[in-house]
Amino acid sequence: MSGSPGQAGNAGPAEVPAVLATDRAGFAYRGGRPVLAEVSIAVPAGRGLALVGESGAGKTTLLRLLLGLARPTSGRVLFDGADLVPRDPAFRRAVQPVFQDPYSSLDPRRRIGRIVSEPLRSLGLLAPGSRAARRDEAADRVAEALRSVGLPPDAARRYPHEFSGGQRQRIAIARAIVGRPRVLLADEPVSALDVTTRVRVVELLGRLAESHGLTVVVVSHDLSVVAALCADTAVIEQGRVVEQGLTADVLGSPEHPYTRRLLDSVPRLSRATRLHNSP
Repeated sequence: MSGSPGQAGNAGPAEVPAVLATDRAGFAYRGGRPVLAEVSIAVPAGRGLALVGESGAGKTTLLRLLLGLARPTSGRVLFDGADLVPRDPAFRRAVQPVFQDPYSSLDPRRRIGRIVSEPLRSLGLLAPGSRAARRDEAADRVAEALRSVGLPPDAARRYPHEFSGGQRQRIAIARAIVGRPRVLLADEPVSALDVTTRVRVVELLGRLAESHGLTVVVVSHDLSVVAALCADTAVIEQGRVVEQGLTADVLGSPEHPYTRRLLDSVPRLSRATRLHNSP
């Protein structure tokens, strides 16, 4: 994915149809200064894309545009090549979020089975039939999703407070994949977890992307997460994409001064990445 005009760019992958894209998208809160300006990115089907930058760069706002939770004040957001319609059932079934905080994203009053199965009901994904048949189908789909994230089926009978932070994030991921979406949009999915648990959740996301054919978009300031999970990276500075392309190129041979500064703030990753990509 090459940079758009005015942006540093490294050679990207061969042209692959974009599931999600922005075309010169901008966003500003009413009466405020622009948060995003002229942002053009593409999310190719089946590839991981990282959105990286410092706090306040506009990463989460861009993710909200891709989720349809906010509308651009200029430019366009596209889903399968057409203007994104947030209430379109096809979009809602295809794109699911994973939020940052596993503690606040799960309703503590509900059992895990009810939490994970919620998308099946709200998106109309259960087959027509009797109430008992639909309940059995939901239970089977929940058990499948829990197994996919490394949790036993009997977790469905328990409550969120009975699980660790890493397990809660696995439950949140199970909820996101239970409807068999095409795209996961994850906002700092491991930042609230300890280092060991972060590694396990990142590995889980990588396995799910491969085994389920998922396209994963990750907002992260942690470049080690980016290097492990995403084939492509877009670097955002003050609401603008300043560099984008293959992650190995962006992190290994950065062209923009801002990207170099980000790498210099994580010297071990910078050295390791450059050594890995050197001849």
